[in-house]
Amino acid sequence: MAKRDYYETLGISKGSSDADIKKAFRSKARELHPDKNSGSAKAEEEFKAVNEAYDILKDPSKKAAYDQYGHAAFENGGFGNAGGGRRRFFISIFRCI
Repeated sequence: MAKRDYYETLGISKGSSDADIKKAFRSKARELHPDKNSGSAKAEEEFKAVNEAYDILKDPSKKAAYDQYGHAAFENGGFGNAGGGRRRFFISIFRCI
């Protein structure tokens, strides 16, 4: 299953500022919070997706990697995983520079 674009998940555009990203996250998280939507599996999944999107977009280095490589930056041992995957990711970046 293909993941939704993180910007789309938060309902913002790609050029949004850090403050806009945080504001959108808080709004979506408040709306989809499990305490407010008890028993709704769809709201729970959306809440998890919003948290995942914010986790990437709040960190400038992760956001830059996502903007350049999309979800591929964090899959198959990419940036978000420990060990050799992170090393391979940075080596590939430096080869492009």
